Amino acid sequence: MNLIEQLRKEEADRLLANRSVPEFRPGDTVRVNVRIKEGERERVQAYEGVCIARGGQGVDESFTVRKISFGEGVERVFPILSPMIESIEVKRRGVVRRAKLYYLRDRRGKSARIAERQMTAAKAEPTETTEA
Repeated sequence: MNLIEQLRKEEADRLLANRSVPEFRPGDTVRVNVRIKEGERERVQAYEGVCIARGGQGVDESFTVRKISFGEGVERVFPILSPMIESIEVKRRGVVRRAKLYYLRDRRGKSARIAERQMTAAKAEPTETTEA
């Protein structure tokens, strides 16, 4: 491992120590709470949409979120370890067979929907049973 890779790994570990990033992948609906600075004031704005891509690794890792706003498609790229991101919440898990969902840009209405991923019995938490 060369020096640059080592420094990138240390920086990524330092940034991840302060915040937890949930496990999500393309096809999942996520809500990203972003800090917006307007003059002297700072506020938090929620941006909710479908994650259509993830790329990079370590400090340079980012993801793209697409939503439809007033009938117009809007995409935004967020660096995962950005200090402007307050939190990331996964709202819905989607079933997709691609790593990049750029084909959604050409779709409208029902054809742009993504099926929801169901939790299997193996992944679900076991339920307690009592014998009488």
